Amino acid sequence: MTKDDRDRAEARFNKAAKSAEDAKTGKKDRDATAKAVLDNMARLKALRLAKEAAEPAPATVKKPRGKSAKKSAAKAPALGDWLSSQQSGGRRT
Repeated sequence: MTKDDRDRAEARFNKAAKSAEDAKTGKKDRDATAKAVLDNMARLKALRLAKEAAEPAPATVKKPRGKSAKKSAAKAPALGDWLSSQQSGGRRT
């Protein structure tokens, strides 16, 4: 084995070792970032729940049923009447 062959083999070994080490540190960085995000989400959720518990619950508001609801139901023509008016108006369906 010549000196050049030995140097190439050593460079390949060093490159493989370095990439394995980088993969480990990269995983550690990703894990630390993910943990920081999860911790922040938990903190914000706790703050939101505490705020919701501190303020009084809103009263339910019922929609008033006035004349408009009754008016639209009373004014609707029967289906047969509507169809006959459509036919007399020139529509053929």
